[in-house]
Amino acid sequence: MHADSTDLIPLKVLIAGGFGVGKTTLVRSLSEIPPLLTEQEMTTASVGVDDPGLVPDKTTTTVAMDFGRITVDGSLILYLFGTPGQARFWFMWDELARGSVGAVVLVDLRRVDDCFPAIDYFENRRLPFVVAVNRFPGSDEYDSEAVCEALALPDDCPVVWMDARDIGSSQETLIRLVEHALSRTAVTT
Repeated sequence: MHADSTDLIPLKVLIAGGFGVGKTTLVRSLSEIPPLLTEQEMTTASVGVDDPGLVPDKTTTTVAMDFGRITVDGSLILYLFGTPGQARFWFMWDELARGSVGAVVLVDLRRVDDCFPAIDYFENRRLPFVVAVNRFPGSDEYDSEAVCEALALPDDCPVVWMDARDIGSSQETLIRLVEHALSRTAVTT
């Protein structure tokens, strides 16, 4: 027996962070449908604008959004929206964030400054978020306390260590986000 479409609860989740941090990879690893990706080849026009220095194999970049879907059970569906990471695309974030229950902010500790715009965005809008440290080389040299301090995170903001390529790790990150969003909802009601 399938749930009637009127019984479905859709939840919108954002995947945000800086350039080349793994947002598209995370959406790809989780989506049960072929994800909608707006990746384009990087051209010479991005020289001096996008810095692929620490991600030298990166040849494409998201220019609008990534979209994926996860059916949790017969009544709950998560819609994943990956935001573009570069400043020139931030004007789209308000539309993407509208109606979302929370966000995963992906962080590459080799380029920690790249995550501050996303953290500031969600803090300013009081949207629940978790910080997900994507396991790039060197990320395991730090503990959660050091990450919280370096990013000046609120005391209740979860920090998760994950690998965006791994579905289990990515699912655990979403679970932490949902738990965090529910805990914040319980406090405000």
